[in-house]
Amino acid sequence: MASVRQRKLTGDHGPPSHSNKTKKNPSHSRNSIKMQNCFCMLIAFVVVSTIVTGSYFDVLPWSPYKHATNTLDKVAFTLGLQKHSYAVIIDAGSTGSRVLAFTFHESVIDKNLKLDHELFIEVKPGLSSFSDNPTKGAETIAGLLEKAKEVIPPSELKNTPLAMKATAGLRLLPVKKAEGLLEEVRKLFKASPFLTNDNSVSIMDGSDEGLFSWFTVNFLLDLFGGDQEQTMAALDLGGGSTQITFIPTDQETLNHTKSEFLRHISAFHHNLTVYTQSYLGLGMMAARKEILSVGNAQGATTLRSECINPIITTEWTYAGVTYTVMGPEKSHYKEEKVDRNVKQKYPIVKFEECFNIVSSYVNKTVDKPKELNHKKISAFSYYYDRATENSLIDPFTGGATTVQDFHNAANKTCETPNSEQPFMCLDLTFISVLLQQGFGLSLDKELHLYKQIDGHEISWALGAAFHILQNGL
Repeated sequence: MASVRQRKLTGDHGPPSHSNKTKKNPSHSRNSIKMQNCFCMLIAFVVVSTIVTGSYFDVLPWSPYKHATNTLDKVAFTLGLQKHSYAVIIDAGSTGSRVLAFTFHESVIDKNLKLDHELFIEVKPGLSSFSDNPTKGAETIAGLLEKAKEVIPPSELKNTPLAMKATAGLRLLPVKKAEGLLEEVRKLFKASPFLTNDNSVSIMDGSDEGLFSWFTVNFLLDLFGGDQEQTMAALDLGGGSTQITFIPTDQETLNHTKSEFLRHISAFHHNLTVYTQSYLGLGMMAARKEILSVGNAQGATTLRSECINPIITTEWTYAGVTYTVMGPEKSHYKEEKVDRNVKQKYPIVKFEECFNIVSSYVNKTVDKPKELNHKKISAFSYYYDRATENSLIDPFTGGATTVQDFHNAANKTCETPNSEQPFMCLDLTFISVLLQQGFGLSLDKELHLYKQIDGHEISWALGAAFHILQNGL
């Protein structure tokens, strides 16, 4: 009994057995842990590679054709799969000079770029206004460069390409004066810490201006990477010139368009044929000058015009010359009944006469691309400005309007005496004629007007920055 009790207390129920016991092998255990770690690392590598590579080849829900950086890009940057790239562009326009300093995420896999940050600062007047004092003109550019230096890391300044491209303002100047301005800016660039060469300062070809603007709009709207027929046409109305750019899909356009209007480009792994046309002299300010000059002596600085209300006498400076602008000598009036017995008479611009004057100017220079009327269209610059000033769209977010809306606004404005906006009747009439008779758009054609998209300026400078970073200065 005692022996049985002793066995119960000690848990000894019989002789020891070795059949179910295995000695542990330390070496085998360590190998198992290593294999597990290697497997986990392999899984992590496959996942990250799939996410990053898949995103760049558009096989996952996110895409490299999205313009903005996201959490994935930040992860890729941390892993060394992306790096920061910078570019500084000076837009020397006819009415002002702007600096745009861009920060991108650049893929080390295929060099694709996503926009991370943008600095935009503008000064007025434009560089061309300093044609008689090029040193002072270069000083305005120097001030913009100082602002750009504040957003580029000091260690990256020597690797950051800097370019200034002048547009219609300098194209319209005499060659000697334009070259004087460019030479002063070249001296400034050579003394700067940025990456420059002999091509850094130039007058940009009008077709490049249109092409880069078109790229900017479609990039910011994330329209690259899919069906290229869904990209938007771009209408840019500057001070000295206007551009029209789109991807042609109609065989008639491709067969009958002059070859110099077709550009073959590569964008995000796609080879594209793009129609782009630039019209020097059809910018808002250049056209205004030509329209005001109709019926006046050549070289006159006092200009009377049927497109100016008779109550107006104002001064206007263009291309360094100050003009006195007035309505016609013979005034036109409109009568309205105030009540049953009283009529009110007030001076107006006769819209039909102004419309005909503008038409004769526009129709001499513009070729109508028939296909444009079937495209989705974005318009910006002075299209946007005049639309917001006449409450056609929201001034903060932009929006859609029609050619008919511009036409109606022109007609209404011409019948409304307004000394605070002396050129509004002329400007709106010009836009209405340009869209209808110049570009062949129907009155019900919708236009999507932008100044910014996702907080970024609609400017050819973004397209130029892409081109420089991927192809060099």
